[in-house]
Amino acid sequence: MAYLDAASTEPLHPAARDALLAAIDAGWADPARLYGTARRAQMLLERARAEVAELIGARPDEVSFTASGTQAVHLGVLGTLAGRRRAGNRLVAGAVEHSSVLHAGALHERDGGEVEIVGVSRTGRVDADAFAEAVARPGTALACLQTANHEVGTLQPVEEAARACREAGVPLLVDAAQSAGRLPVPEGWSVLTASAHKWGGPAGVGVLAVRKGVRWRSPLPEDERERRRVPGFENVPAIVAAAAALRARAEEAEAEGRRLSALVDRIRAEVPRLVPDVEVVGDPVLRLPHIVTFSCLYVEGEALLTELDKAGFAVSSGSSCTASTLRPSHVLEAMGVLTHGNVRVSLPRGASEDDVDRFLAVLPDIVRRIRSSLGVH
Repeated sequence: MAYLDAASTEPLHPAARDALLAAIDAGWADPARLYGTARRAQMLLERARAEVAELIGARPDEVSFTASGTQAVHLGVLGTLAGRRRAGNRLVAGAVEHSSVLHAGALHERDGGEVEIVGVSRTGRVDADAFAEAVARPGTALACLQTANHEVGTLQPVEEAARACREAGVPLLVDAAQSAGRLPVPEGWSVLTASAHKWGGPAGVGVLAVRKGVRWRSPLPEDERERRRVPGFENVPAIVAAAAALRARAEEAEAEGRRLSALVDRIRAEVPRLVPDVEVVGDPVLRLPHIVTFSCLYVEGEALLTELDKAGFAVSSGSSCTASTLRPSHVLEAMGVLTHGNVRVSLPRGASEDDVDRFLAVLPDIVRRIRSSLGVH
């Protein structure tokens, strides 16, 4: 099976596996206690925090570990809105943010808050001028913008958005789930979120970083763990492994990113040539190195995934975060592109040219057979 769904989750990095096995023996105790094994767990936890902080450009005391990237986003959005209640109740977000941002915004609206969604171009890139106008409106408490889109790979204008937020005195939450470990973290964020299993760390570790000086108040009952930002017992071995994977991925990022980007360029060029009535979506230049998405007319995405699975390829379709609801992808809808027959190929670390060759070899016949079964020739 060729695994081509890295945007959902990356296989565990070897550096993470080694660190995890070592930390299971050394870091199992409660880091909040005062005896020897606990102090050792605390030391491992703080060393991992310092390492992650360095890699994302933060101070160690600005970084907290959560149970997932989704939890990091929820706490980041709702905690900042709670801390900024006196400034207003407006939340500004891009139309193609991850569902975790939009769901937190929906909860804010149900509690009487206001949410303004900023539209995107046909490539999925947020309009920087419209974003700046939105954050400058009175009563804006928080703005959210992802570093890159999780479905189509398009990079977002984070630095322009950060400049506009700084001028308006509005904190900017940046969701770096898809780019952390692959690209440098852009400057200008006030709150940053990320997810370890997206960069080859274990599942169950998210990162919430809140800049010193940003007003933040927990939307949950208070707990003394993780700078009072995240309740519950820390998974120290997994956090140690997450930090090891992030370090390893950052060191590999330039060479591996260049290699994967060339493979994605090939898919972007070859799929429309080999398969008729196909639209490749997302920005062809301003994009992540490992994601390519295309949509095939007259074909259901689920049927395509099933046949590709039989042929030995694990890929995803439509909205990765809401596929189980059977609703069209909100990302593709916002872009104004085809929402059916959608395939997202996301190359993991180490994906080979041979994987891409075989994918391009089987895809045309699979699409032809599905269309033929529907009477489309």
